Amino acid sequence: MNRSDTEPAGTVWLPDEAAVADLATLVGRARRLDPDGAARLVAHGSVLAVYVCGLHGGGGPTVLGLRTVRLAEPSDVDATVALAALGDRLARKGQHVPNGSGPRMPLDVPAARVMDAGWAGMTPPRAGWEPVGTLSADVLANAARAGIAEVAAGAGTGSGAHAVTRLRAAVWGRPLPGTDDVPTGMALTADALAFLPGPGQPEALLFRSGRWVRLTTSRGHVLARTPILP
Repeated sequence: MNRSDTEPAGTVWLPDEAAVADLATLVGRARRLDPDGAARLVAHGSVLAVYVCGLHGGGGPTVLGLRTVRLAEPSDVDATVALAALGDRLARKGQHVPNGSGPRMPLDVPAARVMDAGWAGMTPPRAGWEPVGTLSADVLANAARAGIAEVAAGAGTGSGAHAVTRLRAAVWGRPLPGTDDVPTGMALTADALAFLPGPGQPEALLFRSGRWVRLTTSRGHVLARTPILP
């Protein structure tokens, strides 16, 4: 992964230690999906959007996870940084609460930018989302488990990288049950990032805006861009 060391991307002010811990958990889960992966931090005004990538490349779908945090003060940042560097910053902030600054906590965006995360250039729309249905927690969880088992069984010992890539693209690009074009990779990403619906919210809400589809629960959002049909 190519990186460019430039001036620091800026500082965002998180509202409290709980927000720091929440983002640290998100980064840790994203690193299990892609240890060498990246996060895109986009702050406009008083909201920070943190994008991570659940799936990309290999002819399969590109699936993103998104958490938003209300900031303690307005900021303007757009930077793609390594998950490892971001996780390190969050860990240090969790150990050192600034004195005399109230509950808010500064997070210095890592200076080293990731330059080759192609998915980070795919910006989902902010508006124009139309509700199109729901998907149950059971459907999402079962699809994630079944897909993981299928990939593990099909990509046996000695399987070549191209064979594994093709299998993953086929499994995670397959539509979720009850949908025409919502990729199963969205279930994997929701499960891996702990975004599946929790108690009191048995279903994830499904939205669409152009070629984008979004699953939303109280725990976060999963987004994917559907392919152009021939």
